[in-house]
Amino acid sequence: MTHGTQVRAAIVGSTGYGGVELIRLLAAHPYVTVTSVVSSSNAGTLYSEGFPHLYEIVTDTLDEVDPQLLKSKADVVFLATPHGVSTKLVPSMLEAGLKVIDLSGDFRLKEADVYSQWYKKDAPEQGYLDRAVFGMSELFADEVKGADFVSNPGCFPTATTLGLYPAVKAGWIDPDTIIIDSKTGVSGGGRGLSMANHYSEVNENFKAYKVGVHQHTPEIEMVLSRAAGRPVTTTFTTHLVPMTRGIMSTMYATLTDKSRTSADFNELYRQFYEGRRFVRVRPTGTYPATKEVYGSNYCDIGMNVDARTGRITIISVIDNLVKGAAGQAIQNLNLMMGWDETLGLLFTPVYP
Repeated sequence: MTHGTQVRAAIVGSTGYGGVELIRLLAAHPYVTVTSVVSSSNAGTLYSEGFPHLYEIVTDTLDEVDPQLLKSKADVVFLATPHGVSTKLVPSMLEAGLKVIDLSGDFRLKEADVYSQWYKKDAPEQGYLDRAVFGMSELFADEVKGADFVSNPGCFPTATTLGLYPAVKAGWIDPDTIIIDSKTGVSGGGRGLSMANHYSEVNENFKAYKVGVHQHTPEIEMVLSRAAGRPVTTTFTTHLVPMTRGIMSTMYATLTDKSRTSADFNELYRQFYEGRRFVRVRPTGTYPATKEVYGSNYCDIGMNVDARTGRITIISVIDNLVKGAAGQAIQNLNLMMGWDETLGLLFTPVYP
């Protein structure tokens, strides 16, 4: 498709945080029009009833999940659904001729048994796992270009692998020594009610969760294994922070050459991400905070080599709902269509 061609987009799972963020971001996209908002549970009701901030902005009623209906109304479908739902929906949507961008975890992992082990759900058919392109925009853009089915990465893997990939690929750190400590805001748990994201449980509290069993672990290892050219396993621990948005991944690894400095790593990262507008490598000695990417599609990275211990600390931050979900999905759409990847995404972070 060329510039100027309007692409019609449908959003399935539009009543979740990822779905409503897609609507916010696509409203500013010059070549995309949202023509269908879909919800299996609320079909027939006004979208703005569930999201009053979109009153008189989004006037659509919610459609039901029907691939043929979507084919008549859309060219591309974003699936912002819970894990396990896309497995059932994707085949019929691809058969209907729709381009698909899946924000769930169903098609990220390429081995069915690994998916079943970590997600505790039946895996999609292997043919569809093979067909899905893993859409880590900055790392695998060439594979995303021209694809008709993209699996959008998870929020933790986005922050984490963007922070680690250049150093692992260059062989500057020992992948077997990587420890990842990640914190997320509460919106990462979705809009559904649960004890885990109840205000009284989260406020004034800070806790680790899914220790040793987080489903994003094999996704991180899949990308890092690609960088290393061999299997990589990591220690990955997630924490819930009493804030709405944001992810910070703090990563530790041992240097392979103890003479390398923070400035050396900074230059390596600057060269690796040169021309990629959404990764900002901070000047040596400065470190990013989640507030500094809030509401934006940026990933900010800072690092420090400790000559005393021979280890590096890498700090990477994103907004989990934008770069970690809806923003990267739109970035992938831009790549799929052959457009500039920044279209509709050059939002300045919201501050303070």
